[in-house]
Amino acid sequence: MKTYILYALAALFEIGGCFAFWAWLRLSKPVWWLAPGVLSLVVFAWLLALVPSEAAGRTYAAYGAIYILASILWLWAVEARVPDRWDVAGVIVCLVGGAIILFGPRSA
Repeated sequence: MKTYILYALAALFEIGGCFAFWAWLRLSKPVWWLAPGVLSLVVFAWLLALVPSEAAGRTYAAYGAIYILASILWLWAVEARVPDRWDVAGVIVCLVGGAIILFGPRSA
């Protein structure tokens, strides 16, 4: 459970940080939007480093599934665009893949 909480928080901070840059560059928001965006990305990296795992690459790969889910939720909640069936199907495939990576049996 701790892993998923860390992943969910990391995704929120990563998307928030990236969106701040997007808003500045693509939506003509003021340059000061970058400051909280950078801080948000620092918090994201810190949270992801707290995930209990013996391998960074595996941690990042499994996190990718949570990031995709969070991105689609952002699309819906923040950008007011309803995900379509392909978005939902893609998220499901990614979550299954992330769970396999994270919880699959490992050989010593």
